[in-house]
Amino acid sequence: MTIINLSTEDSIFNTFIAQMRDKNIQKDSMRFRRNLERIGEIFAYNISKTMNFSDVEVTTPLGIAECRLPSDNIVAATILRAGLPLHQGIINYFDNAQNAFIAAYRKYGKDNKFDIKVEYMTAPNIEGKVLILADTMLATGASVALAYRKLLENGTPSKVHIVCPIASRDGVEYLSKSLPHKDVTLWVGALDEELTNKSYIIPGLGDAGDLAYGSKL
Repeated sequence: MTIINLSTEDSIFNTFIAQMRDKNIQKDSMRFRRNLERIGEIFAYNISKTMNFSDVEVTTPLGIAECRLPSDNIVAATILRAGLPLHQGIINYFDNAQNAFIAAYRKYGKDNKFDIKVEYMTAPNIEGKVLILADTMLATGASVALAYRKLLENGTPSKVHIVCPIASRDGVEYLSKSLPHKDVTLWVGALDEELTNKSYIIPGLGDAGDLAYGSKL
């Protein structure tokens, strides 16, 4: 698995990550969602550089322009609910992509132990296509790995891009060992060192779903 951390280079991307982390700025749910969307757009732009392109003739009012355009078929998938603004940013750029949605959540038991439950998936055929799977937080990595395996029920992609703005080292290590696909790139915006005893990322940013859409029961 290839790991690309966009925060290692100075760019405006780091401003959006910092604002999402900031305990005062993140209180504004609309700004939090918009920052996630902008981050998704930046990830999409960088992913586009890795894709296949072909020559296309475009007819203008005055003649023919030779253009180089992406030629891959793309499926953009996300894990509900925190991934929705991030997903929107990705499809803002890959506007012809097909889409997939997966409902996954933590089911807690005793001693802060939990299982990941997947209750719903809607997805197209992904056979031979480029799969972009987005989730805002990569803590243990279990949710992303389970979602990916669920997507494989609809075919084997030609290439996989996993997008997680905030990731833990434990989650990255888990994915590198557990994903069955040979051509996977993990894109992150921050790589944090610790997890709490409830598997929340430190320093992280808190509960991304609640920050984007309000608290839940």
